[in-house]
Amino acid sequence: MTLQELQKQVLQLSIRDRWQLVQAVLTSLQEDTRLEVKPKNLSRLRGIAKNPTALNDTDNTEDYVTYLTQKYQ
Repeated sequence: MTLQELQKQVLQLSIRDRWQLVQAVLTSLQEDTRLEVKPKNLSRLRGIAKNPTALNDTDNTEDYVTYLTQKYQ
């Protein structure tokens, strides 16, 4: 049976039966996916988003003032 044939048959089912089918398919996908996903150690990613050249608040304020000054001249 091809996918197209299966789709035609599914569309002939009642709405309630289609919802039950959808739930069964989703449950199956969740179970299969859960088996494939292995927990990973995220501790090695600690600090990955840290900005090594982080600016302090005064630098940010000065940059913003400079931006506004240039924008409204």
